[in-house]
Amino acid sequence: MVADFLLGRLRAWGIHRVYGYPGDGINAIIGAFDRAGSDPEFIQVRHEEMAAFMACAHAKFTGELGVCLATSGPGAIHLLNGLYDAKLDHQPVLAIVGQQAMPALGGSYQQEVDLTTLFKDVAHEYVHMAIDASQMRHLVDRAARVALDQRTVTCLVIPNDLAGQPAEEPARAHGSIHSSVGYSRPLVVPEQADLERAAEVLNAGEKVAMLVGQGALGARDEVVSTAERLGAGVAKALLGKAAVPDDLPFVTGSIGLLGTRPSWELMDGCDTLLMVGSSFPYSEFLPEEGQARGVQIDIDGRMLGIRYPMEVQLVGDARATLAALLPLLQPKTDTSWREQIERSIADWRHVLEERALAPADPVNPQRVFHELGRRLPDGVILTSDSGSAANWFARDLPMRDGMMASLSGNLATMGAGVPYAIGAKFAHPDRPVIALVGDGAMQMNGMAELLTIAKYRERWSDQRLIVLVLNNRDLNQVTWEQRVMQGDPKYEASQSIPDFPYAQFAELIGLDGIRVDDPDAVGDAWDRALAAGRPVVLEAITDPEVPPLPPHITFEQARHLAEAVVRGDPDRGSVIRQSLRQMVAGILPER
Repeated sequence: MVADFLLGRLRAWGIHRVYGYPGDGINAIIGAFDRAGSDPEFIQVRHEEMAAFMACAHAKFTGELGVCLATSGPGAIHLLNGLYDAKLDHQPVLAIVGQQAMPALGGSYQQEVDLTTLFKDVAHEYVHMAIDASQMRHLVDRAARVALDQRTVTCLVIPNDLAGQPAEEPARAHGSIHSSVGYSRPLVVPEQADLERAAEVLNAGEKVAMLVGQGALGARDEVVSTAERLGAGVAKALLGKAAVPDDLPFVTGSIGLLGTRPSWELMDGCDTLLMVGSSFPYSEFLPEEGQARGVQIDIDGRMLGIRYPMEVQLVGDARATLAALLPLLQPKTDTSWREQIERSIADWRHVLEERALAPADPVNPQRVFHELGRRLPDGVILTSDSGSAANWFARDLPMRDGMMASLSGNLATMGAGVPYAIGAKFAHPDRPVIALVGDGAMQMNGMAELLTIAKYRERWSDQRLIVLVLNNRDLNQVTWEQRVMQGDPKYEASQSIPDFPYAQFAELIGLDGIRVDDPDAVGDAWDRALAAGRPVVLEAITDPEVPPLPPHITFEQARHLAEAVVRGDPDRGSVIRQSLRQMVAGILPER
């Protein structure tokens, strides 16, 4: 049948796992999975959106094509948010969706949705509906190849009656298509003249700053060698958190609202900017226009020159381009800029520790991440959800060589942390995985997917999958944004969420649960979770009034926070107390 051919063709493309949820629009395909003997294997999720997140995570943590499957109508619609996450973070994902039988189309049949139109934006590079059995070969081949080549989402719409028809190879006749399997990514390097122009700019700089993103993953040695040659500091966009380790003395950490003070100072003081594989969008955290000369490297020419006015814009693979650029770079003899950067980083590490150890009611969320940072196992894969958890993920967890980390970057959607962790665990069953999630995201998506963890955990050779839940009964990131960006007090009707016993729920479904509400017990809680040898939900009862301070507080932000307090914020006493503690912790003498 066509459905069997579909799965066989996916297998030929190296696809051995498909995330999805059944429905009558894909009955024929589900039957083919049964006959396929678990290759490819169907992984049953609790919601189609989670299937798309897991396919995106597979792509992020393997570099391979991720695949998700949903039925017609509502199932297909549910995929969209996870697919937009993949599209905006430039990840290759193929969505396969069912459709009602072809004779019914156009008749307002139940669950009939114009799926090619629905997916035309998220899968704009390639979305097609199969209408003939002989099409399936080239539809699968093109959808897979386009997704890999363009690093994007593609979609195949397959009517259920067609999926159940006999498979057909294309005839050797006029109008037929005879496609093949296979794709090898090209090595793209700029022209020598352009490399020389870039080197001229970088060699002329006295205070060079580097900003690396997910495009620099896999170019660790080249980034480090370039920074050493130029005497540069290296800041990281969130999707590039694992690009270079944080134990290097010139790595300033994350940049932006969730970033570090050394990254802010690096950009504020530099005279030259080298951006590698990043689409970091916030111009207020980059040098002022005219302050610095700029060089940018990106594999996608469409992303060049749109974040900062770049003097030299290089289309190329990050690793190969930096390798070609290195021989043209002259070592800096004046080390004062590098020494300034390293002092700033050393001071910042003390600030982070002081902030983490500041008292809170009951537990400071930074303390939870600080204690984890001291215990991160080798080879760990970290996933973070959006929300205040992302602040502490960005700042308080030091990456070492061999670690991996990601989150929903450009879409910044809630609810991706737990399904990302599940996708990472299927991709790397022998590595520990830790998901860092707020209670809002946990209630939105994470709790149901704990059932998926319980269903499949015996499959993983290393069962260490820890879900940290920050239980503060508040949609915390938005609460602080209301205060600091709008000057509005916390609006409890939208911000307060129900309390829930997350650790007990984990135990109820056969996982381990650990609840901690004593700051001095946080370290022991992490030790127990990491030693459990099975999936664990670690529920930390944290203080929502610990502010996720930006690296640089503007007058306008301070004014808005004061306005929120004056206008009657329900937690104004704690807001004032915790804000003062955190700001005082940031005022430390140089060490």
